[in-house]
Amino acid sequence: AFSVPESFIFILNFESGILNQRLMGKIEKFEDIEMWQAARRLVLFIYRQTSQKPFSIDYGLKDQIQRASVSVMSNIAEGFERGGNKEFLQFLFIAKASSAEVKSLAYIACDLGYIDEKSFDIIQNETTSLSRQIAGFIRYIKNSPLKGLKNV
Repeated sequence: AFSVPESFIFILNFESGILNQRLMGKIEKFEDIEMWQAARRLVLFIYRQTSQKPFSIDYGLKDQIQRASVSVMSNIAEGFERGGNKEFLQFLFIAKASSAEVKSLAYIACDLGYIDEKSFDIIQNETTSLSRQIAGFIRYIKNSPLKGLKNV
């Protein structure tokens, strides 16, 4: 039997057009998904960090880490809206990779003194958590007998 971490227990039910979450009730839109909410918080944190000098004037690094963080959030949403497990999985893999990109870019920002150790640790912890959640969700979808509206 497959067990999903308690922080995001999901039961896919695309046939009815609803994603159910045991701990939070029904999920009918991507905004209800805990992973998406966590990704949104990460985006806000990244934007706050990159708005301060000297980070704010390193346009290349600032833009790259912002785009990567937005990619995590956006790919979870877009994959959910695709209506099929194959496409959802593809977008979740992209979201997971973007999370790793944010994590990697945070090393550069810390090494250059753009963010302090506390902010670096927050980014590391959040990206690690997101990556684990996404990986668990990917495993769950792969093992789900439900295939989504496109595959019905």
